[in-house]
Order: sequence, then C-alpha cells, then structure tokens
Amino acid sequence: MSSVKRILVTGGAGFLGSYLCERLVQEGHDVICLDNFFTSQKSNVAHLLEEPNFELVRHDITLPVYLEVDQIYNLACPAAPGHYQYNPIKTLKTSVVGAINTLGMAKRCRAKVLQASTSEIYGEPEVHPQPESYRGAVNTIGPRACYDEGKRAAETLFMDYHRMNGVNIRIVRIFNTYGPRMHPFDGRVISNFIRQALHGEEITVFGDGSQTRSFCYRDDLIEGIIRMMNGPDDFIGPVNLGNPGEFSIKELAGMVLELTDSKSTIRYEPLPADDPTQRQPDITLARKHLDWEPTVPLREGLAKTIEWFKSIEMSHYRPPTPNY
Repeated sequence: MSSVKRILVTGGAGFLGSYLCERLVQEGHDVICLDNFFTSQKSNVAHLLEEPNFELVRHDITLPVYLEVDQIYNLACPAAPGHYQYNPIKTLKTSVVGAINTLGMAKRCRAKVLQASTSEIYGEPEVHPQPESYRGAVNTIGPRACYDEGKRAAETLFMDYHRMNGVNIRIVRIFNTYGPRMHPFDGRVISNFIRQALHGEEITVFGDGSQTRSFCYRDDLIEGIIRMMNGPDDFIGPVNLGNPGEFSIKELAGMVLELTDSKSTIRYEPLPADDPTQRQPDITLARKHLDWEPTVPLREGLAKTIEWFKSIEMSHYRPPTPNY
C-alpha cells in the first residue's frame, strides 16, 4: 500500500497553511490547497504551483466541496483579531459551517481530519498555565466571541462526529505562533512590532505591557500538527501546541527594538476588550503522546522573522480591514 496520501489543507494559502502545504509537498503527498483569500496571500504558495503534486483551489469552505482525500487539515479561519473582527458573522460561519463541511467530507471519504483549534477557547484564563482539561472563561457576547465561540463550537462538532459517526479526528489547540509569511498587517503583536520598528514608527503597546504571551515559531508548530495527524488513533486530543516560554509584551517590544536596531519609541494605548492578561500552554500531553516540544528560542525565531519582513515589498500587502 502506498504511503503517498491525498491531503486537503483548508486555509492552505495562509501563514501556517502555506508552510504546512510546503512540508507535505516535500514529503511527496498529493496536496490540495483550498482557500478563499480573504486574509491570505497567493504569493504564499506561488512557489508550489509548478509542483506536480500541488493543486490550488479558490473556494470558500462555508460552501460544500466534494473531493476524494485521505486526510484533511482544517485551518480555514481568520486567526488575528483585526481580521476575524472585521466580519464577525463570516468568522463564526467559517468555523462552524466550515467544520460541518469538512467533517461531512471526512465521513464520506473515511478520511482522517484535524481541526486547528486555538488557545482562545480558554478565554481570560483563571488557571495558569492552561491544561487541556481547563474549560475556559469566555465572554459569549464580546467582540472576540465570533472567533472564540466559533472554535469552541467546532471542537464540539468534531467530537460529536467522532462519537456518532466514528470519524477519525484530531484536535490541536494552537497558541501564539509567529514566523515568516505572517501578514504584516494582521494586527498581531509580533507583526505590528516588527513592521513599526523597521519603519521607525512608534511601537504600540496596549495596556502597561505587563500582560504575557507565549510565542511558538512556525516550524515547531507545523511539526507538532503533522505529528498529531500521524499519531496513534487512541490520542485524538485536544492537545495544546505552543511554546511554554512566557514573555511580557514589554519584553517582546524590547527584543524587537534590539534585533532591528530601531530608534522607535514605545507608545501605550488602552487594553482592548476581553484581551487576556496571561496565556501559557501546558504541553505535558504533547510531550507524552507526540514526543514534541518547541526547539526554536524566541530570539532566534524573531531574527528569522525580521529578515523575512526586510525581504518583502510591504506595499504588496494591504491592510485587509479599515482599522489600520
């Protein structure tokens, strides 16, 4: 039996999706990248278009799609606050209806399907660091709820399809991830800081900068996702994937200023509604079941990301919302 698989990656032209496609193409699989280009860039996968085992399909996962595949990585959904709050109803539909459509395909094809969930399902955590057993504290009517609750509902759908229909599922909860191919205008803290530092603009810190985040480099994260998909069927998750190293936003700003040799100064702005004050993954399960933990230190990953930001033509990327 051939080890070459037919693999669908929804959201495959995005920051993480494009690198996942790249890895799977390099491994020799037949890869279908499906994307509606709402927040992603065709340039992220342009270098793969000449590969005989890569196919790009422009499609919105909220609409049914009929393909014959062995595995599905469901990464379709805007993941940055500026993106997912731009059209919150669309965001919720992408998570919920998109999950229904991918699960329906997996059921029909008997395919294995992985859901890219998020640390945002924990909301403003009352437990620190966050283990998978923690159920979260999410504001159902806040401005971030379209994403947080959409991803929570998607997890519910995945578990119900698994229990009711025997669909072979995996659930990963992704914590803050960064690296080359981040959209420069996605509103995330690392892309904001790097873009502002390289242009000599003021670095915008929300709150007093004491809130903490854990930043995982892209390559580490994709390795964890692939290990989860190909791992044993008795571990379906959810599993946290992220870097347990915890840094304050003020520390991050200082590191970016140092690595870019920028003369930018820091400007403090009010903290947005429902913005978590702490976020750190407990990765005990990932270490145990996947033999996985991040290997790229923040300083090294930031240096690679900054080099990529220097190499791109910023005018080719437009802010996808009117908020910037």
